[in-house]
Amino acid sequence: MSNPNKRPDMERITTPELAKAFIDEQIEALRAQIGGGKVLLALSGGVDSAVAAALLYRAVGEQLTCIFVDHGLLRKDEGDQVERAMHDCLGMRIVRVNAQERFLTKLAGISEPERKRKIIGEEFIRVFEEEARKLEGIRFLAQGTIYPDRIESLNITGKVIKSHHNVGGLPKEMNLQLCEPLKWLFKDEVRRVGRSMGMPEHLITRHPFPG
Repeated sequence: MSNPNKRPDMERITTPELAKAFIDEQIEALRAQIGGGKVLLALSGGVDSAVAAALLYRAVGEQLTCIFVDHGLLRKDEGDQVERAMHDCLGMRIVRVNAQERFLTKLAGISEPERKRKIIGEEFIRVFEEEARKLEGIRFLAQGTIYPDRIESLNITGKVIKSHHNVGGLPKEMNLQLCEPLKWLFKDEVRRVGRSMGMPEHLITRHPFPG
């Protein structure tokens, strides 16, 4: 039986031409998946979610709403920086949710990293579901999940290396359908795709905290 989490037989994106081909293919696939529905994107400010946001915006335009959850674990003033950078550079609608107290309360007294990741993952989903109920027609949750997230989280290698909150930390029951246009790409490929879409270098090389 084939492993559904194994990367498909696809050429590594090593040139601008391959990046453009991927962009065109994903725009078509996203339009087919989303149709006339509306989608929330989980925006962290890092390169993965930023590139996913840019792809989705090209595909479905104003059907996309980006949700930036400030969970209280960012660097000083980073929430303001992320919100400003993403809005100014990508020009799309961004809703900021200040949920610092909510996350920190859930994490209080927890020291085991894997359990923390599970708590964070579930709480993110619950925040997104709550925000979706405030908007009309939201059917999809988009994430900047990439292939290394899946390798580490989904037992592809025979064991879980660590759960990523956007993969292994997801709850079993969700009210939104997942949309993950980058899920088979490695980080270097994501950056090539971002550059091919003309995204600024400071977004392409940015790392959210904590990673």
